[in-house]
Amino acid sequence: MGTVPVLSLIGMGFAFIVAVGLPMGLMIYAFLKLKADMLWFGIGAATFIFFALVLEQCLHVVMVKQFGETLTGNLWLKAIYGGLAAGVFEEVGRFTSMNLFKKKELTKHNALMYGIGHGGIEAIIIVGLSSISNLITSIMINTGTFEPILASLDASTKEQTMQQVSLLWTTDSLDFYLAGVERVVAVTLHICLSYIVYKAVTNKKVQLLLLAIVLHAGLDFVTVLLAGYVSSLVLELVLIVLVTIIAILVHRAYSKEREMEYYVGENL
Repeated sequence: MGTVPVLSLIGMGFAFIVAVGLPMGLMIYAFLKLKADMLWFGIGAATFIFFALVLEQCLHVVMVKQFGETLTGNLWLKAIYGGLAAGVFEEVGRFTSMNLFKKKELTKHNALMYGIGHGGIEAIIIVGLSSISNLITSIMINTGTFEPILASLDASTKEQTMQQVSLLWTTDSLDFYLAGVERVVAVTLHICLSYIVYKAVTNKKVQLLLLAIVLHAGLDFVTVLLAGYVSSLVLELVLIVLVTIIAILVHRAYSKEREMEYYVGENL
């Protein structure tokens, strides 16, 4: 059995801190500084779980069962399908929840809190839980306490377990750090998309919902496609650039709305 490098252990810890700490920090900031309602964090988190982890996963099961290798074995089809599925389910879910709970003070600040909840619970479930699990397992491997567990397993289960845990010392240490960076990018995107969908709801402009779907689907498409051709580092750099552009444009729209509100308030 191999040994998990110290740099990988630190990377796992970094990813866990980012995946859990970033959403919690943003939630507290939005609550204390923006006076956003904690309820919207919960709405965002619940919406992600229901639409992405339940409904979308049900579709994946049906599609894989129906098309099998035709879908999963073709990178382009996989990227197109995966992007569309994520874009449609998550943005329609966002739109549905905001419409359903819009009487609970759907303000721009609460829209941001929704985005923190949506992206935050995704970060915690996808990266936070896996990172802490990997970290604990890695420490057990390095201290020799994992071997007795393997010895108690039957041959088939032991082989499968070894294939899984071997990734902990064969994976490049940088990838563990990039998992944390990727969550920063993802949470930022979810906050931006939440603001766009908030405007779609409050201004009754379905084209803004379509914009959110296209942006989400497009970025997921790029992620899946580039993952098959470039390194994780290059992929994250591309995503950082794309999401930064989206964030700048959304921030301008957000600032413009705030300035308009201030102007109207001053002239009342």
